[in-house]
Amino acid sequence: MLVCELCGKIVSYAGNSLKICADCIRNRWETARPIIEKIHAQSRNRFGLPPTPPRTANGTQCKICIVECKMDKNQYGFCGVRKGNSESIKREGNILGKFSAYLDPLPTNCVADWVCPGGTGSGYPEFAHEPGPEVGFYNLAVFFEACNLNCLFCQNWSFRLSHNKNTWSSVFQLTEKQNDRTSCVCFFGGDPAPQVPFAIRAVKKLLQNKRKKIFRVCWETNGTSSKRWLNYMFKLSLETGGCIKIDLKAWDPKIHTALCGTDNSKILENFHYIAQKASLRDTPPLVVASTLLVPGYVDDKEVYEIARFIASIDRSIPYTLLAFAPQFEMRDFPTTSLEHAEACLQAAYKAGLTKVRIANRHLLC
Repeated sequence: MLVCELCGKIVSYAGNSLKICADCIRNRWETARPIIEKIHAQSRNRFGLPPTPPRTANGTQCKICIVECKMDKNQYGFCGVRKGNSESIKREGNILGKFSAYLDPLPTNCVADWVCPGGTGSGYPEFAHEPGPEVGFYNLAVFFEACNLNCLFCQNWSFRLSHNKNTWSSVFQLTEKQNDRTSCVCFFGGDPAPQVPFAIRAVKKLLQNKRKKIFRVCWETNGTSSKRWLNYMFKLSLETGGCIKIDLKAWDPKIHTALCGTDNSKILENFHYIAQKASLRDTPPLVVASTLLVPGYVDDKEVYEIARFIASIDRSIPYTLLAFAPQFEMRDFPTTSLEHAEACLQAAYKAGLTKVRIANRHLLC
């Protein structure tokens, strides 16, 4: 149960770890902001991660993602991948990657499985081995152990434990996991954005190994890559039958900042940039969106605005609503209710989208 520190209102839908209710975040932001920032800083300090993106005068500017950290030679960027010296910039997240990888039997439970070739046969025979689910084939799942947001609800927060550990691996150590029955690779995490130069290097080798056979390249990302790298990602997915799945975590910039540590203006700009190109390939879908339904914060009003934004670009873009499970700094929250999920589903349709689904229904309470 949340007792808001600002208004004193008791809100039965949430835990008390966020401390501020959604109404106060939206309407009393200048008062709420220091409390929210303290929560985020504490969540990062215990892993040795910078509390805020560094902005060091005369530091090295990182241009891999939209955060654009400016670090001195011994200072980590917000993602914790690289420092501001030339050796770190050259190697970490570029020549070397921090990740775990495994072969996941298809069809798998990725966010886009309901529209992708591996789960449905969409795009057969150009992009899929079967006219239905690719049973007997594998997805090379690559989990990047870094992220440039700080989502308090992170479902995979344990990647932070690898920070300050020398667990870097080469492109070869990734590509050797590929076998003759691997029909796709999916980069997720954490997030691919901080290490996308490494991912691009790996993709080139993975595609070379397949010798023009079916091999889709997919991304599950928060949408924070710089446009330069986003274009690389898009081109690879377009050509191979893969997709870019972007997680739009909230609509209101204050809610997004409270939940994820930064506002979403550049993320929405990136999504618009990519989604305008979705019509370049209708089958299988090239761009997919998703939103986690965080109780008390990401409600049907938030989803309606997100869905209306997507529909204003392309009504046919698939949109997945994800049930929330308590994790990380919001582990005292309840799971998404069935009523909450159904209201969000109807809001997305009302906003004009034509392809919407609720995923992980088994979590709904």
